[in-house]
Parts: sequence; structure tokens; C-alpha cells
Amino acid sequence: MNKEPQSLRELTLLFDISQELDRSLNLKKVLGTVVRHLVEQTQMTRAALTLLNRETQEIVTEESYGLSESEQTRGRFRIGEGITGQVVETGEPQIVERIADSDAFLNRTGPESRARAEDVSYLCVPIRQETEVIGTLSCDRPHVGRRVLVKEARLMSIVASMIAQAVRLRQAAEEERQRLVEENTRLQRRLRDRFQPENIIGKSKKMLQVFDMIRQVAESHTTVLILGESGTGKELIANAVHYNSDRADKPFIKVNCGALPENLIESELFGHEKGAFTGAVKSRKGRFELADGGTIFLDEVGELSPTMQVKLLRVLQEHTFERVGGAETIEVDVRVIAATSRDLEKRIAEDKFRQDLYYRLNVFPIHMPSLRERKSDIMLLADHFVEKYSKTHDTEVRRISTPAIDMLLAYHWPGNVRELENCVERAVLMSTDGVIHGHHLPPSLQTAEATGTEFKGDLQTALDNLERELVLDALKSTRGNMAAAARQLGVSERVMGLRVDKYEIDPKRFK
Repeated sequence: MNKEPQSLRELTLLFDISQELDRSLNLKKVLGTVVRHLVEQTQMTRAALTLLNRETQEIVTEESYGLSESEQTRGRFRIGEGITGQVVETGEPQIVERIADSDAFLNRTGPESRARAEDVSYLCVPIRQETEVIGTLSCDRPHVGRRVLVKEARLMSIVASMIAQAVRLRQAAEEERQRLVEENTRLQRRLRDRFQPENIIGKSKKMLQVFDMIRQVAESHTTVLILGESGTGKELIANAVHYNSDRADKPFIKVNCGALPENLIESELFGHEKGAFTGAVKSRKGRFELADGGTIFLDEVGELSPTMQVKLLRVLQEHTFERVGGAETIEVDVRVIAATSRDLEKRIAEDKFRQDLYYRLNVFPIHMPSLRERKSDIMLLADHFVEKYSKTHDTEVRRISTPAIDMLLAYHWPGNVRELENCVERAVLMSTDGVIHGHHLPPSLQTAEATGTEFKGDLQTALDNLERELVLDALKSTRGNMAAAARQLGVSERVMGLRVDKYEIDPKRFK
């Protein structure tokens, strides 16, 4: 009559362990939970899981339940040493009916009273991958007949097999990641032979299209307009165009139009004569003059005022200008590369940007994709930044853990490559063991599972939360335009208005 409940408990244990092994890629966390389940759902009193360090050939207690921290630290063996070492050496499970009667039992982790106990049995089974033993799973339990111990050793062997499979899957994932990195490296070399600027990293289809466009336009003198969200690397594209052109040895002048005050930008771009305004104690060349013969990069050109747009249009059309306070017309030979994160066509419709200037700038547009559009490049970029900041901060970070990789790939990266670079630099600084773990990444990247913040609520609450997020995302991508957001979501403007009112959302904050 006890047989069926016992079998049911064993099935429950195996199911719970299987669930744990499937639930998380954080193997260390999972192994600790597996050992805990093994003790709590059986008659066992203590359990330990050891792994073989292939480099040192030492068997180390990786996880335990019922052992103190100091006891677990003492759990180290050489191959063939003690019961644990013998199991690793032979690959065969061992059953010690009474540890007090065993000369091979070293009791390295526990007190002397444990070794003298007459009623303590010890089981130790190998964790193997194919023919190789990679560790052991062991436990103490109150003494019972050998038949029961054999049965429990068989159960532990099943658990050990499940652990080995989980380890193998993690290793396979890591090997696949390494293979992809190596493949990416080979692809980068091939692209560089074909054409790829050395300062830009990427292998995705969209980036290959960008490289082709750079190759097509670099050697001409055509005006280039680089479009893309903030942080995508538009300045890198401008660098690539200039330094792969016949102007590479000529000046390359950069101007951030959004960072200069309106009352100074004309002087910055075109220069000024002595006495042109208060503080103009001497004549000064502007950026266009300094760039003569070379290239000028106008970043965030969409931020220029209407007055400056007129003056820039003249330079593009006639290649001439006058300094502030001057009468002399200055002629320059300058290639213009402009960039903006703004939707210029929308600003034209709003009478905030000149249509004729847009056509002059938009001779050869290059769209820089967001990081969301080039997900296959995320790990390539992350590995590059790990190497870069390991050298910069004189630290040794050798890899990114699998949970951290999952978090990087799952995140939507509103700040694009710049945000990824900042995250990796922060993680490199925080790492203490040569590995970037999930908890080294910013809170915005953390998962519910990793932080213990899983959703707890009813279905309607979950649906309302999802609907609110969709509305917010649509408003964000359309910069607060409710009509455009409604079209994006496939609802009427009336329904959109009702949802905005329901969730108390202010569309103006997205403009």
C-alpha cells in the first residue's frame, strides 16, 4: 500500500526538478534548487553536488543543502580520493550502508560525530556526459536496508542524468555563441576585403546595405544625408564616408547644430569680423572656411532655425557666404554630410524645415537602422565593447553569461548602440569574476524572473497593462500624434482617445 504513494513522490520530485532545469539558464541557481528539492522531498538529510575542474583535476563541491558555508568549502577531493573521488574515477555509484564502518569515507565536510554515527547511510552517484564523469551527486540519509538504498541510488542517478543534460545544453549554447562570434569575425574579414569601414561593427542585412551605400557614395562629392535615431552611430557613417573619399587627407570639421545656441551658430558656421558684435575682438574663421577642400559634418541639422536654414541653403547652392559683420563674399569647396534624428518630412509639413533645403540635403540618403532592426549585431557589438572597456579599465572580462546574453537580446534598446555601449562599460566595471552576469546590467534590462517581480494578478489586469503598454509604445513611436498612433494600432481615433483617457496618458509628453 505504501508503494504507490512512494512512486508518486518520486514522480513529483522528478517533475519539479525538470521544471527547475527548464525554467532558468542560470545553472548555478538551478543546481542549488535541485539539491534542495532532493532533500526536502525525500528522506535524505544532507546532499551535495560536486563538479570536476578539468584544469586542476580537483573535484569541488559546487552546491549543497544541509552543509554550512565552511563545510562546503572543505568539500574538495582529488580523483580517486575518498568515496567522491572513487566515483569520479570509476564512474560507478557507491552505496555506504553505515559510514562509521567505511575506511574510504573521509568525512571531509562534516564533524567527527557524523563519521561515528551508526545509523547514517551515504549514497554517491556520478554525473556523466556520455563516457566522461563531470561530477557527483551525494547524500546522507538515516540507515535503512540495502534494497531501499539501491532504489534511492537509482533515483539519484536519474536526477544526475537530468543535471548532466542541463549542463550539456548550457555548454552547447555557449559553444554555439562562440561559433557565431567566430563566424561573425570571419564575415567581418570578408566584408572588409569587399568593403567595410573599420570603425563600424555589424553583419546584419541592413548594415550590409549601409556598407554598400557608403562604398557607392564615398568617392563622389555628393551631399549625403544620414537618417536614424539618436545613438545609432550616424557620426561613424560620416567618418566612413569622409575617410574613404579622395578628401581623406583634407579637413573634416564636425558641428553639432543642436548643441550650439542660436545666437552663436551663425558665427560658428561662417565666422565673424572684428567688432561684428560685443566680444568679437578679432576676426575669426567659421567651420565652413576651416573645412575648405574637405568635408563638414552637420549633425542634428533638423534643429537649425529658419534663418540659418536659408543661409545653409545658399552655401549648398552657390558655395559662397559672408562672415558675420563682413561684406566680402567667401567661396569654399566643401562637401556637406548632414545627419538628423528628426523626421524632416514631418517638420516640413509643420513649416519648421524648408522643403528646398531638404531636397538639397537629401541627394544621397543613408538610413542608419536602430539596434532593434539589427538584433543579430547586438552580441557582436557587446563583445567588442567588452574587449574595449576591459583594456580601458585594465580589467579582465572573459565572457558574458548566458542569462546576461538573453537579457541583452530581449531588451528593445531605445538608446541604440550608445545605450548598449554604456551598459557594457558599467557591467565591465562591476564584474569581479571575469564574467558579466545578469545582475551587472541596469535595472531597465532586468527580467521579472531574475528580480523576483513576476506578475501576480488577474487576467483583466494583465490585459489592461498590455493595452496600456501598446498605447504608450504607439504614442512614443509617433511622437504623441494620436491619429498616427491610432492608425498604427488599427483602431479609430475615437477609440484611441477613450484609451488615452482611461489610462490617464498625456500624449504631449512624447512630442
